[in-house]
Amino acid sequence: MGDTYTQVYVHFVFAVKWRQALIPREHKKELHHYIGGLALRRNAKPIAIHCMPDHIHIFVGFPTTISMADFVKEIKVESTQYINEKGWIKEKFHWQKGFGAFTYTRSLVSRVANYIENQERHHQKQPFRKEYMSMLDRNGVEYDTRRLFEFFD
Repeated sequence: MGDTYTQVYVHFVFAVKWRQALIPREHKKELHHYIGGLALRRNAKPIAIHCMPDHIHIFVGFPTTISMADFVKEIKVESTQYINEKGWIKEKFHWQKGFGAFTYTRSLVSRVANYIENQERHHQKQPFRKEYMSMLDRNGVEYDTRRLFEFFD
């Protein structure tokens, strides 16, 4: 076989360090655009990106040229630098360790994109922690509730 053909859609979710609400609403669209560019530079095809104050959803057509861990690490590092260089918040911005990654078939792409694009409305009914645990449960991912997030005390 001469060429590689894939169709992989991945929904990434990760949180701001200490689950603090630090992503400014007035800069969300700029951050979405910037992260979309980061994804494109890694040969991913951005489908939907949405930042809430304390977490982010990134849905992409995923390439075979990079691991999921490397993709998320690079997105986190470069977006952290961008946010800090812009001076959007008083303290230093950091993403929390870890991430969730969920794959979907082509038939569900528009449904997942719609879900991500409507995060504001969704979180009026359900907090992020419950949303994330529901995603893990629906996808059959085993987890330890004590290790899901780091909270600032």
